[in-house]
Amino acid sequence: MKEVCDFIARWMGVIVLLVAALSLIVPASFLWIDTKTINPLLGVIMFGMGLTLSPHDFRIVLSHPKDILIGCLAQFTVMPLLAFGLAWAFSLPKELALGVILVGCCPGGTASNVITYLAKGDLALSVGMTATSTLLAPVLTPLLVWLMAGTMVDVDTMGMLLSIVYVVIAPIICGLLCQRFLPRITKCVVPYLPALSSIAIAMVVGIVVSHNADRLLVGGLMVVVVVMAHNLLGLLIGYILGRLLRLTRPKCVALSIEVGMQNSGLASSLAVLHFAAFPFATIPGAVFSVWHNISGAMAAKLYQRNSLKNK
Repeated sequence: MKEVCDFIARWMGVIVLLVAALSLIVPASFLWIDTKTINPLLGVIMFGMGLTLSPHDFRIVLSHPKDILIGCLAQFTVMPLLAFGLAWAFSLPKELALGVILVGCCPGGTASNVITYLAKGDLALSVGMTATSTLLAPVLTPLLVWLMAGTMVDVDTMGMLLSIVYVVIAPIICGLLCQRFLPRITKCVVPYLPALSSIAIAMVVGIVVSHNADRLLVGGLMVVVVVMAHNLLGLLIGYILGRLLRLTRPKCVALSIEVGMQNSGLASSLAVLHFAAFPFATIPGAVFSVWHNISGAMAAKLYQRNSLKNK
């Protein structure tokens, strides 16, 4: 069982790509699953994150506040501004622009810690940044979406805040409580969490893509180009920013991956919950969910190779 779980976690990017292709070509494979299932799946991922966070991780945040502050500032400035700029540069229709902005305003992606580990980056910094940006998301994500997209659509900032609390914060707290009061069970479950999270991420991708297959086939190329540019520029700017601030190479790698990889599943969920009148707004999140796992795996290989050369 452990070997199967290790295999799933190791090949997460490929699995997500295959699921995306299947759900696009044969939408019926995931169309029977309601989009409302996305929230529980995200909750499972966040619950797993809560189970794996430890007091040591919070001590990291307190002992390296400067690095965490830099990371979170980059997370909530670089990606939202890139999203807004790309939407304007490509003259995206309102619905697609909203979807891109939603992705840009979300916290760091749940797979970023695994990618940082594979890339030989600073894992402690990555975990600290993910945890901090996720905890800040209930306030900053609705606020940024309102600032960036408030002139295009009505943004229910309070509703978004409550949604993020229910979907993200509450499961993390439940995970932390389980870790505190049920340590033996937690210890037995933790080794299987990367595989469980990978399956949940693949399910989210499958559901979102299958329910938007027709729209993706109609206007997918422009969205794919914008999403790829958004992600790759985030990875690049994150690394350059670290170098300009004279951070160590492992910290630059962690910053790059944390900035470039977004919680796009959350973006799709928010689009479904709060912007149902704009169905195309779910598409950028769906594309980003697929692409950033592929680009993350490629970035990890590149960073890993360069790390070995520098030894």
